[in-house]
Amino acid sequence: MSGFQNVDRETPFLLPPDVRDWLPENHLARFVVDVVDQLDLKPLYDQYSGRGSKAADPAMMVALLFYGYATGIFSSRKLENATYESVPVRYICGNTHPDHDTIANFRKRFLTQIESYFVEILLIAEKVGFHAVGNVSVDGSKFKANASKHSAMSYGRVVELEKLLKDEVGRLLELALQTDADERSELNIPEEIKLRENRLEKIRLAKEEIEKRAEKRDKLNREEYEQKIEERREKEERTGRKIGGKEPSPPKTGPRDKDQYNFTDPDSRIMKSGSTNAFEQDYNAQIAVDQDSLLIVGADLSNNAFDRKELIPALRSIPEEIGKPRSVAADTGYFNKDNIKACEEYGVESFIAAGREKHYHTVERLLEKETSLAALNLEGLSPKEAMKLKLKTKEGKEIYRRRKCTVEPVFGIIKQAMGYRQFLLRGIENVRGEWCLLCSAYNLKRMFNLKMQQAIVSFS
Repeated sequence: MSGFQNVDRETPFLLPPDVRDWLPENHLARFVVDVVDQLDLKPLYDQYSGRGSKAADPAMMVALLFYGYATGIFSSRKLENATYESVPVRYICGNTHPDHDTIANFRKRFLTQIESYFVEILLIAEKVGFHAVGNVSVDGSKFKANASKHSAMSYGRVVELEKLLKDEVGRLLELALQTDADERSELNIPEEIKLRENRLEKIRLAKEEIEKRAEKRDKLNREEYEQKIEERREKEERTGRKIGGKEPSPPKTGPRDKDQYNFTDPDSRIMKSGSTNAFEQDYNAQIAVDQDSLLIVGADLSNNAFDRKELIPALRSIPEEIGKPRSVAADTGYFNKDNIKACEEYGVESFIAAGREKHYHTVERLLEKETSLAALNLEGLSPKEAMKLKLKTKEGKEIYRRRKCTVEPVFGIIKQAMGYRQFLLRGIENVRGEWCLLCSAYNLKRMFNLKMQQAIVSFS
């Protein structure tokens, strides 16, 4: 029909025969391949003996995983399909098609080595001028574990079920004696006893793990209680008058009936999601984001539901090779005396909200004269009072103001643009490695965008 472009699906070589002609010059897939070529892949190649059938090229597999995670293709089966359906993935794989088992086994086998490339990618970013560690923002977000909360059991139910199973085993043993006497039974008693004893062993392990977790929690709660008492005492000595109201109550100890154990992924925990307010089987992922480049310079992960113990691990996850940040900004969930002291010992200036910030500012507050950080006299003040003064300084306001527009958008990009909300692997060490893989993929995507921005600026 005239007036329309001709669509001829029968012509051979509908796509160019040269795989390099399938993509424009400025494409994320090309960028990922170029960066991977600069990584030290020798530890991966050394793992292959060279015997048997030819293996998939490790450089190609690493690039495939990075590109997949950067573009929202996470599962090995979807990556396999993409080698047929996606032009960029065809380019990365050189028109080869590794199957999903090969992809899944490669990710699992070399997760530790892939995790180490987080540092190398940051060094490459620094080399080309994209990155310099300055002020960083730290925050955490909950991501679903590869386990259902319905496969979890509470401590109260564990104790109840343990008693029930022991009673049933005892009853079956009585039946076994009666059966020996009259030699008649329709039950396979040994099999039934074995079934219950196997369940008892799993219950016993779950009970022990919950009790160990309770001991750790008791220690943490005791430290926080003693810190609150110490702060009250210091304030009373400083002001010369007794603080009104009730003193903090000593924390309760021991396992609680609602404490959970998940049989699918025991390392995961029931946590409350900040976005949905729903309780899910989650991990708590932490990142430290450079306020200028918006690159993730530190990545950590834990199964602690709260952030108060996660600030220092997040800072220490920043590789020494790229330097130490000048300051760190974090929200009120990270505020406590120990974190402030640890930041001082680590040599990083901390700007942590000591309470919820009011969105509305009065005219009087807007007209307040700003002081500099160097001019502050914090001697004799409590950590909370000192931090409030620091956040009112010109430097404090600027650094903390940028927290929301640096670290929170990164989590938004990971969850919305990249579509990552649930881990594929199980066990905290594997999940930590997968989180590092995801953060490396984000950094590659961010570096590519920075490169494109530089090209636009230079062109204009």
